[in-house]
Amino acid sequence: MQKSKAPRILITGATGNVGTELAKMLSAQEVPFRAMVRSIKEVDRLAALEGVELVTGDFNDESSVASALKDVQQAFLLTNSSEQAETQQSTFVDAASRAGTKHIVKLSQWAADAKSPVRFLRYHAMVERRIKDSGIAYTFLRPNLFMQGLLGFRESIAKQRKFFAAIGDARISAVDVRDIAAVAAVALTKAGHEGKTYNITGPEALTHREMAEKLSDALSRKIEFVDVSPEAMRGALAAAGVPDWQADGLIEDYAHYSRGEASEVATGVLEATGKPPRSFDDFARDYAPAFLEGRT
Repeated sequence: MQKSKAPRILITGATGNVGTELAKMLSAQEVPFRAMVRSIKEVDRLAALEGVELVTGDFNDESSVASALKDVQQAFLLTNSSEQAETQQSTFVDAASRAGTKHIVKLSQWAADAKSPVRFLRYHAMVERRIKDSGIAYTFLRPNLFMQGLLGFRESIAKQRKFFAAIGDARISAVDVRDIAAVAAVALTKAGHEGKTYNITGPEALTHREMAEKLSDALSRKIEFVDVSPEAMRGALAAAGVPDWQADGLIEDYAHYSRGEASEVATGVLEATGKPPRSFDDFARDYAPAFLEGRT
């Protein structure tokens, strides 16, 4: 159901992990918002939310982006991490500037840096610069590895009771996407977050073996983490149909993690929301059913 008040907030990436949680939060807070989706027919759950206005749009179609941005004051910017991402997001920023959008909340990534060896971190940094240069007020969210990324291994966890990655014993301060969405919701609806960059992590840095132990406790069954070589991980990604550019980027990402460059525990969630971030134990307990065989 749509409210009569015209939405002043646009969410892109509304059907993904973070976007879905953000949409649910805004709806629960009775904040009207517009969601840009590729096809309205495929978003029944989103359409059922109170206060949402759905518009079709494609980041590769400037006119559809411009239409989605009409009368929008606050925009949440998120695309898939593809080789088109930098161009797509830059096009969105230019369209937002022409549309008179006042504030962009961009989902970036932990350690975004234009000189990084990790392609994902480079493109995020370049888009951050594009937003700054546009003169539009900004809030940059730089989350660490998503805890919900483990859902990509739910079949192997359910059937083999194992998951795999090329990371060794490096610690990483992974974060729950619900906390990322909470920071985004605050930045979009409350004043005082303009010009800020929030580094977003969970409350502790864990190895993947420690994550496996916590999953074991939550599932009441032994879950094992298996460290593999980057070459083996690359092959598994290819077999799973991950495009080459993205697969190579994920290998770079995990090399970054394995160097211990994502172990810092930051305070972004607490700073923005006033609440501490969820622990991995919270995540494991809440998502346990997704990892049980027969419920994948």
